[in-house]
Amino acid sequence: MNKRLFFISPPVNPHLVKGCDMESPRSVNSPRRTLSLSGQRRATVSFFDPDDKTSGFGLSGDHGPKPSEVYGFVGSITTVVATVMFLVWAYIPESWLQSVGISYYPSRYWALAVPTYVMVTIVLMLGFYIGLNFISTPSPASLNTVFDEFSRDPSSLERSLTDEKPIEPISDIGIDRINDIMFNNAT
Repeated sequence: MNKRLFFISPPVNPHLVKGCDMESPRSVNSPRRTLSLSGQRRATVSFFDPDDKTSGFGLSGDHGPKPSEVYGFVGSITTVVATVMFLVWAYIPESWLQSVGISYYPSRYWALAVPTYVMVTIVLMLGFYIGLNFISTPSPASLNTVFDEFSRDPSSLERSLTDEKPIEPISDIGIDRINDIMFNNAT
């Protein structure tokens, strides 16, 4: 039995359609194949063919799940299955596994060794990262913490007397001026 769905679209208001000449037949892409906006017909009938692969429930052939969504779904399912298999292997007694027919599996030693190795590796990586930061940071007494190759001294900038500039150019404030403002004006 071949079933077809019939949809009748409402009449098109010519005042709402901008730039369309209602006397000449025009067509607009629609999820329901093609919608006709001709002046002769007020209502348009659209047919859905269930055997038609290109238009299923108003979606064209280029719609569908993105590859990243598929990979994420498959990855989440794989993670859940692997976790359940690991917990079964690690916690169910060997006699139960052999009664089900599972006779070959890795040693139970690895159920403790692999997570321990992973945690120790992560802790060592964090310690190594913090140590690299301490090595690459200059000491607090170093002038490299105050000045670098991008420092701009206000006295080195050119100031022309002919141009009245309401805002001075961007420059760094010297450490002597900051110390003077912070410590000498504190009283």
